[in-house]
Amino acid sequence: MTITTPTAPSSVERIKSASLGLRGTLAESLADPHTAGVRDDDGQLIKLHGIYQQDDRELREERRKRKLEPAISFMIRVRLPGGVCTPAQWLAMDDLATRHGNDTLKLTTRQTFELQGVIKEELPATLQAMDRALLDSIAACGDVNRNVLCSAQPEHSQLHAQVHQCSIALSEHLLPKTQAYHEIFLGKERVAGGEPEHEPLYGPTYLPRKFKTVIAVPPYNDVDLYAHDLGFIAITDGEKLRGFNLAVGGGMGTSHGEPATYPRLADVIGFLPPERMLEVAAAVVAIQRDFGDRSNRKHARLKYTIADRGLDWFRGELSKRLGGELDPPQPFIFLHQGDRFGWQQATDGSWQLTLRIEGGRVQDSAGVNGRTGLRELAKIHQGRFRITPNQNLVVADIDDAAREQIDQLLKEYGLLDPLAWSPLRRDALACVAMPLCPLAMAEGERWLPEFGPRVDALLAKNGLANEPVTLRITGCPNGCARPYLAEIGLIGKAPGLYNLLLGGDRIGQRLNALYAESINEPTILAELDQLFARWSDEREGAEPFGDFIRRLGLVQGSSPHPTTEV
Repeated sequence: MTITTPTAPSSVERIKSASLGLRGTLAESLADPHTAGVRDDDGQLIKLHGIYQQDDRELREERRKRKLEPAISFMIRVRLPGGVCTPAQWLAMDDLATRHGNDTLKLTTRQTFELQGVIKEELPATLQAMDRALLDSIAACGDVNRNVLCSAQPEHSQLHAQVHQCSIALSEHLLPKTQAYHEIFLGKERVAGGEPEHEPLYGPTYLPRKFKTVIAVPPYNDVDLYAHDLGFIAITDGEKLRGFNLAVGGGMGTSHGEPATYPRLADVIGFLPPERMLEVAAAVVAIQRDFGDRSNRKHARLKYTIADRGLDWFRGELSKRLGGELDPPQPFIFLHQGDRFGWQQATDGSWQLTLRIEGGRVQDSAGVNGRTGLRELAKIHQGRFRITPNQNLVVADIDDAAREQIDQLLKEYGLLDPLAWSPLRRDALACVAMPLCPLAMAEGERWLPEFGPRVDALLAKNGLANEPVTLRITGCPNGCARPYLAEIGLIGKAPGLYNLLLGGDRIGQRLNALYAESINEPTILAELDQLFARWSDEREGAEPFGDFIRRLGLVQGSSPHPTTEV
């Protein structure tokens, strides 16, 4: 067991500690008419309220020459446990995208909406409108448990309702207790007198870094369970929920050139009945609160706490807090990673329709008036929407009488063309990246519609047309689109340059590894062309691309492959 020697807390720890329950000077920053942004310390605190300060990086140099501050705006991420929203909430978010945003909605790999391009003066009005739609952004970003993901794809209607309720309960149980969000953004008065505000779970400094929680329903791994700090694997008997296997210690983010940072797959360590879920989740969060690294934010995720101290130590600490050990993990198996597109019928007889939303960007563009079409759909749909962890959308709870009308409406707006998506493009993920993400080093979402068809062309050239291959692109190594689990992962290194990672599997249970570093698109395509040619000639049976890469030893190294059957 290797434990990092404690050093002085990071500057962010100081900011949180002095924030008076995440208030800081945010009210003063929002009222300051002399800048479009907030003060530096408040820029850290506002994240814990689900908001990021961003600027258009493509305008930076021009504005610098004109002695202007950057073109600052804010991104709001909605807290939406399990990705489920009503048509009325969809319409509310669509309206806000027009009135206060950049005329688009972003569906994210956190299974929720992001509203981008909101200016500072309109933040309170935007959040108040969300509040009227029974939505908020509390704890959707920052050093807290973030939006809880839940499988969007199971056929079992009753089971999905149960696990979705579990995701809501988890989200509520792990929320910060501070009323700062309500005071600063919603105009609520702070209650005078009484007991001082207290954070029984998080304490005055919250968590050392972000914390991500998911619920998976085998055989579907659409949430990428092994990529997260805390995971619950539903163990079922038909539509009956028996309990959950517990997984801990996953995480994707790394830093270029720093081998002490790495992606890690979660470990499955025990089984618990449903009624213990909240207790166990809080205990895991509390362990990370107490033992996570607060001096080095690049080493502050639960994955490093477990890697440094050992899984046996973690099991012991968890058992101590729970008053005993968990039961051994129950058998389970994952068979699918992505979403299942098109029409599916659930066990209650209702229908669900999964739509491809490339890059998660809901907008009107040439040939696909996606935003208009989904707005019109929300006006007539009587069921619910489910945003998936793969940036797509499930139109759920459709009865037989409405199916034809919905089908025709979506075809009219270009949202139901089955020939438009090859398997590779259907399942590809990309983060926002340029121009708004401050961490992006290269393109992500904007490059995907150009790059995907070029990879498709290489597959077709080598006799592999319509062969499924997972492709994920991020503009930096933080891994928001979970690229380290893809058969082909591209990580931005500099404008136009990417690290090429290969060898993940199709189920999200194996990390890929570095194949080539800092290469441009022509080189990426040339490398893939020769690899596809070899795959076509040398594969064994229906061997997937990632398995082929591993069998031939074309990449080396990854975290241990998790057990798919316990």
